[in-house]
Amino acid sequence: MSENGGPLLSVNNIEVIYDHVILVLKGVSLKVSEGGIVALLGANGAGKSTTLKSISNLLRAERGEVTKGSIEYKGERIEHSSAHELVQRGVIQVMEGRHVFEHLTVEENLMTGAYSRRDGSAAIKTDLDKVYHYFPRLKERRTAQAGYTSGGEQQMTSLGRALMASPTMILLDEPSMGLAPQLVEEIFDIVDALNKNEKVSFLLAEQNTMIALKYAGYGYVLENGRVVMDGDAATLRENEDIKEFYLGLDSSGRKSFRDIKNYRRRKRWLS
Repeated sequence: MSENGGPLLSVNNIEVIYDHVILVLKGVSLKVSEGGIVALLGANGAGKSTTLKSISNLLRAERGEVTKGSIEYKGERIEHSSAHELVQRGVIQVMEGRHVFEHLTVEENLMTGAYSRRDGSAAIKTDLDKVYHYFPRLKERRTAQAGYTSGGEQQMTSLGRALMASPTMILLDEPSMGLAPQLVEEIFDIVDALNKNEKVSFLLAEQNTMIALKYAGYGYVLENGRVVMDGDAATLRENEDIKEFYLGLDSSGRKSFRDIKNYRRRKRWLS
């Protein structure tokens, strides 16, 4: 927790511009408490990944910049910290798309996550055993070349590699993308276990609203670079706008795609 007793992470009214011209985020604010799981929801292009990259400071690689507002981690401003510094402070981003070093083995991929650590080989070995405890499939596949493993195994490898950096907070971008429903459930079960057992806080960007709100305690909905709705997960799960917009369900539970198109035009969240 921060020294002033505030949230672990606080994003305060930030604006993000790409290439000095394109305004992508417009006054986004959110908070993540210590030991919490917070979902960042929204359709493709809503600004979820940009929000995560603003926090981890990976924007610079894409010619993006936080031009207004502030980002605080443990009570200290971090928007001008380097991505490397943030990793050392325990803020790790797992990128969308299951990025692995394809030519390395699964275990070699995991060990790259410990590159910046300075606490000795014994501690790193302990954490590797911990990763294999949470991801037994990776232990079975530890000598396999990562590029030839399944999509689910690559997602597990990416998350396991983040754990090897000894994180306090993980920024998890679209963990369900391209995975079968059973694998998605398995990944989120592991996220839940890491949160409860290892006290790792999560801010996860996810289009699969219902799975995200099943595991998160709080959620923020983004549309066109703005937060248009937020609340505790139980309330958002039952919100008719959420059901209609993301699941195509009307109040009777039936699909109603024509109404969804009308709903998009009405923009009730922004009124």
